[in-house]
Amino acid sequence: MTIRCEWAPPNEPLYCSYHDSEWGVPVHDDRLLFEFLILEGAQAGLSWITILKKRDNYRKAFDNFDPSQVAQYDQNKIQELLNNPGIVRNRLKINAAIKNARAYLRIQEEYGSFNNFIWRYVDGCPIINSWKTLKEIPSRTPLSDTISKELKKRGFSFVGSTICYAFMQAIGMVNDHVVDCFRYREICELIEQKYG
Repeated sequence: MTIRCEWAPPNEPLYCSYHDSEWGVPVHDDRLLFEFLILEGAQAGLSWITILKKRDNYRKAFDNFDPSQVAQYDQNKIQELLNNPGIVRNRLKINAAIKNARAYLRIQEEYGSFNNFIWRYVDGCPIINSWKTLKEIPSRTPLSDTISKELKKRGFSFVGSTICYAFMQAIGMVNDHVVDCFRYREICELIEQKYG
């Protein structure tokens, strides 16, 4: 039997698919980094499965998470999003996505890419943890505190430390699969091959 992290139960195919193919895999693509940043913010106060179920709708509604397009959204577009039952219809979160797109573009301009900006916090190489149980995994760390503070200073919203840590886990800045999960070793090998 395949051993996974507890949060991905076998009776939830969407969770399993996300856990098995995406979570913890290092992401360096700016569009996908923006997608994860917005989805992690949208998840605040909700379960991740809620967001996974709406992810395709989000991609359609938010122009495939192209920050340059999202940054241009006006009141008509905001109203359209608020009327869209396929996404989380929360005005604060929708406004934050637009605000974040604008801040994201400023970082891209300053650093050449958001990837350059975010990965410098771990010197370009993922942190490999070795948690035995789900209970050991923190919901925030001093590093996520630092990133959160910096993003807020740069005009981002819905980027508290817990959201930032979930973002770091999702994009593979940290390998937080528990050690007996089959993906733990696979991610470690991937990191070894890619980062040496």
